[in-house]
Amino acid sequence: MNHQPVEGFSKLTKQGKIDWLVNEYLEGNKDYQNILNQYWNENTELQKLHDEFSENTISNFYMPYGIAPNFLIDGKLLALPMAVEESSVVAAASKAAKFWIDKGGFKTTIINTKKLGHTHFIIEVESHKLQHFFNFKLKKKLFEATESITANMRNRGGGILEIKLVDKTAEMPNYYQLKASFDTVDSMGANFINSCLEQFGKTLKEEISLEEDFTKEEKDSLQVVMNILSNFTPDCIVRAEVSCKIEDLKDDSGISNEEFARKFKQAVTIAEIEPFRATTHNKGIMNGVDAVVIATGNDFRATEACAHAYAARDGKYSSLTHCTIDNGIFRFWIDLPISVGVVGGLTNLHPLVKFSLALLGKPSAQELMSILAVSGLAQNFGALRSLVTTGIQKGHMKMHLFNILNQMGATEAEKQHFVTYFKDKTVTHHEVIDEFNRLRAQ
Repeated sequence: MNHQPVEGFSKLTKQGKIDWLVNEYLEGNKDYQNILNQYWNENTELQKLHDEFSENTISNFYMPYGIAPNFLIDGKLLALPMAVEESSVVAAASKAAKFWIDKGGFKTTIINTKKLGHTHFIIEVESHKLQHFFNFKLKKKLFEATESITANMRNRGGGILEIKLVDKTAEMPNYYQLKASFDTVDSMGANFINSCLEQFGKTLKEEISLEEDFTKEEKDSLQVVMNILSNFTPDCIVRAEVSCKIEDLKDDSGISNEEFARKFKQAVTIAEIEPFRATTHNKGIMNGVDAVVIATGNDFRATEACAHAYAARDGKYSSLTHCTIDNGIFRFWIDLPISVGVVGGLTNLHPLVKFSLALLGKPSAQELMSILAVSGLAQNFGALRSLVTTGIQKGHMKMHLFNILNQMGATEAEKQHFVTYFKDKTVTHHEVIDEFNRLRAQ
């Protein structure tokens, strides 16, 4: 079928958008309209709120919202909200939390909270001349020009921390940056940072046009390319860790504590030196991080981008977690760069986000950073614990069992049969199909 482009799609009503999609792409099949309708909230005001979170919305896309209990974090016992569709994520995090609860739990340290943004610009001028202009005139003007923008943030204890001129001409002709660091306190701060940076761009143009030390040619060569925050925040970082004596590393897999510690450390070391393994290793960490990020209304794309950039900061992609065994002490930790907020955006609007933050005791942004790092560390511990003992598939496929059975249309009685059947077996797709066919043939 050859489809036709549509004009003014965003101006159509929600029903108009749906009618066009069904008729243009789905052969007028009203069953698809019903699929969309069944995910609408019956509360029309709540549905309208969700519709306005984004553009061209026609329905809601549900994800399971689960709870991982028994997280002892810095002496506080928490239950973590996790929005995630992948089988076994919540179970693995919960199991890891329970493992560490009687060993002191998780300890965290906020290493720094700086966030970054840049004004990227081009100018044909000698570097030392531009640096002198920045040091003695422009820097002060940039702070003055943004005073009205930063007033409220400064009253809350944040604001612009530093502004630097960065010479990037060795990598691109005539390319410079105004690099600024910010403290946005309890907000993620994207809009605040970008507003400051856009003012930087305007002030840069104004001040260069007025500067007597620049020639007309130098002034005319100025191009402000863009003003934008960076999602790479290597100075906004939290450490989460667990540790205990090896003699307390009791595992129910049948191997000794010493062997478990040794194999676990080997698995982490492999992720530190082998990018193919590190990618999957870190993906597992982000399973835990993103699930809580989404549940608390934060930007999981930003946390993903930052974490993976940080993992490659030394020129080779590596593990975000690390492990040592020294003097009989097992230690496992993560340094996670992450920028999140607990005010602004969806945090004040989405009812389940409000619930999540209330469940967590209405944390500050720094406390939420700690919770997210712990969730990632717990997820990684659970995955590695399985990998070096029973293997990953035993637990993962057991959690995936209901997905397979639902696809096959199993009844509740049949599901219970399979739970019993696989109680002491590893679930495989082939085995489920064979047993399902045998059961139905009876």
